[in-house]
Amino acid sequence: MSEFYLVGKIVNTQGLKGEVRVMSQTDFPEERFKVGSQLTIFDRNRPVETVEVDRHRRQKQFEIVHFKGFDDINQVEPFKGMTLQVAEENRKDQLGQETYYYDDIIGLQVQDESGNKIGVIDSILSLGSNDVWVLKRSDNGKELLIPVIHDVVKQVDLTRQTVTIALIEGLMDE
Repeated sequence: MSEFYLVGKIVNTQGLKGEVRVMSQTDFPEERFKVGSQLTIFDRNRPVETVEVDRHRRQKQFEIVHFKGFDDINQVEPFKGMTLQVAEENRKDQLGQETYYYDDIIGLQVQDESGNKIGVIDSILSLGSNDVWVLKRSDNGKELLIPVIHDVVKQVDLTRQTVTIALIEGLMDE
């Protein structure tokens, strides 16, 4: 069986013609929800249905998605609360330099340029021009927000499972 990766959660229906409102949890929403994309709907950890996107638009913070053959609200109503996942073979293969999948980054150990451990990346916020990594600090368990910009993120080493950052002024202030 293929490995699957989370791309969004169906939070509600949209209108009466089978559209669903999706809270995106992917690094490539324009790729994941484009017309022709194959996604699998999961209820907890169990695949329910494989669907094909035949319409997509963005509305506020949601992706509005319509699946081929699901033309009525009653057909998509049972999907509320379920997740959308992409099979590994349908994942975008060629990432640009210094571009990573969210699930490659979450869980990485973060250290400063001297090798001192700072914490572990717990989640990612997608805020406009750049992402922000949310770290759980090693010393006090509090959250630390790391902007993903060249001045801060100096190296991502997926092999060693580490990220090296520059401690710019104000970054570690409580």
